[in-house]
Amino acid sequence: MPVTRRLTYRPPFDVDSLLAWLSVRAIAGVEYGEAGLYARTLRLPRGHATVELKPAAASSAWVLQATLTDGGDIEWGAGRCRELLDLDCDPGPIAHALSADRTLAALIARRPGIRVPGCTDGFELAVRAVIGQQISVAAARRLAGRLVSSWGERIPTANDYLTHLFPTPAALAEVPLESAGLTKRQAGTIRALARAVAAGELSLEPSADRVKTRERLLAMPGIGDWTASYIAMRALRDRDAFPTADLGLRHAAGRLGLPDTTIGLREYSIRWCPWRAYAAMHLWASLGD
Repeated sequence: MPVTRRLTYRPPFDVDSLLAWLSVRAIAGVEYGEAGLYARTLRLPRGHATVELKPAAASSAWVLQATLTDGGDIEWGAGRCRELLDLDCDPGPIAHALSADRTLAALIARRPGIRVPGCTDGFELAVRAVIGQQISVAAARRLAGRLVSSWGERIPTANDYLTHLFPTPAALAEVPLESAGLTKRQAGTIRALARAVAAGELSLEPSADRVKTRERLLAMPGIGDWTASYIAMRALRDRDAFPTADLGLRHAAGRLGLPDTTIGLREYSIRWCPWRAYAAMHLWASLGD
């Protein structure tokens, strides 16, 4: 069932940065990105869908074109797309607060309206965060693609680039993930995550208690501060999450004359509360300057 919706937002919006972020991380079979387009498959309460998201011309909106197996899922799917694109962000107060720091003020002027990418499924995001520990974005993308081809659900679609749904927690709970190229530690962590989510012991939804979820994540072998903070930032939608140990953030900070040690950057970042996730996006984006 094809459905079209307009998803509005408050300007400004740095469309190019968001599309670039999503595209470079797109998992083969599940996602696709190019200039002016992001597309992906979605697992929905009643079925599944493929969605295409494009910035609307000359208006503060994105156009959502969805093909659903059950039209009753459209509101749920549209809500997930809003979270993915961070469309409910009000950029004005965030920019005003962060611009009190002269370094960030310059970054904000360069990329007004930068967003924090969310996700359409918290478990998927958590798996991707574990895979991405201490390896390049390209390598993480390849490994995630192997998980999808091995344990994802193939679905009929109208194109050849959206072919699978990301694996469910149940599908990954007991399988030999090492055969897809993951380390023994990564595989064990993902299986533990999958079992906890499948059993209802761990919620990775935006509505989850952030403090308790972080504690639960940090108690799992193979999950440290970086992974827990990244999950909080993108899956739990914690606007103040800040993965201080991230090498890219520390490198960006050093280039800008800010403290570039984990402890130093953590202490310095306190002045950016409660919007440190947006500060992180500006720092990462500055690496491309």
